[in-house]
Amino acid sequence: MSPRPAQRDPPRPAPLRPGGGAAAGTGRRTPGCAGGRAGDTPTHTPPACHRLRGAGAASRLCYVGPGPPPGSGAWAPRGRCGTMKVKVISVLEDNYMYLVIEERTRDAVAVDAAVPRRLLEIIRKEDVVLRAILTTHHHWDHARGNEELARLCPGLRVYGADERIGALTHKVTHNQELTFGAIRVRCLFTPCHTSGHMCYFMWEDGSPDAPALFSGDTLFVGGCGQFFEGTAEQMYTNLTQILGALPKETKVFCGHECTVRNLKFALKVEPENEIVKKKLAWAKRDDEDLPTVPSTLQEEFLYNPFLRVTEEPLQKFTGKTDPVEVLRTLRTEKDNFKKPKERPHPQAMLAFDWGLFSPFLEKK
Repeated sequence: MSPRPAQRDPPRPAPLRPGGGAAAGTGRRTPGCAGGRAGDTPTHTPPACHRLRGAGAASRLCYVGPGPPPGSGAWAPRGRCGTMKVKVISVLEDNYMYLVIEERTRDAVAVDAAVPRRLLEIIRKEDVVLRAILTTHHHWDHARGNEELARLCPGLRVYGADERIGALTHKVTHNQELTFGAIRVRCLFTPCHTSGHMCYFMWEDGSPDAPALFSGDTLFVGGCGQFFEGTAEQMYTNLTQILGALPKETKVFCGHECTVRNLKFALKVEPENEIVKKKLAWAKRDDEDLPTVPSTLQEEFLYNPFLRVTEEPLQKFTGKTDPVEVLRTLRTEKDNFKKPKERPHPQAMLAFDWGLFSPFLEKK
């Protein structure tokens, strides 16, 4: 973990103005979309990785999904000091998209806005204004909603690191920093799953709440993403030097709910690891609709095999000692481990989320 940097006051952004979000004649905003000028969100050179106050403090979370909020210790009542709230939104078969709300201004930023209708429904319920989309990578189940949201929200800013991301307006680079009100965002380039994958690290200066990492398909609870467009060397760098170097209390919000499958593999790799057993038992609790996000980075180092490549049991399992070779072998083993049952066609799943089949499903 990086040493704590000297405290300094960050540059303050120009106030965000609702682009057409004010109710006529009232001077008040209406919830929904609002664009802004690129200059509304200045960037500046970030310091070394921040060590935030309140190590171990829970992020302020809300779950939006098919079931009630889980009782995990990672989910806690909203704190009294911070202004950042993370809404976890279950979509498609096992995807997560997120809405991060700056409660002081009621502005919001979406992460991986795959299902626009669902996102706009949450935005209306929360009475917030969508300012920007942060997209981790170009795959349809993470970026499919960008074009429609850009059409419905003129001036909406769409951030990402890959030209293949739909409706991209702001291409970001590694360690670039963005500011949304009190919310600070550091862009972390993690190529491998795709060649243009970007993770987003968020925090608020002076808040006791733990920072948040939106890791897309690079780091999962108990696992890591497939190497579709990259190498084991790249993923090793991503997990050890980039994400693994963040504050250990960081909350990890990944792109998919695949924790049970990941931990079953982890148990095969380390059958004597009691922490893996306990985490798997918790993840398999009675209601399978309950999410397992967020975990913490500190927890991941205890049970995620892809972060434990220097440990003796992992080297024994793979027959390798070089950490990169251990990681490469683990990924190959994981790819062949109890492949899930055939899934519904992804476009059909998207149509269900959009409600396109509703007229055909109504009872006569």
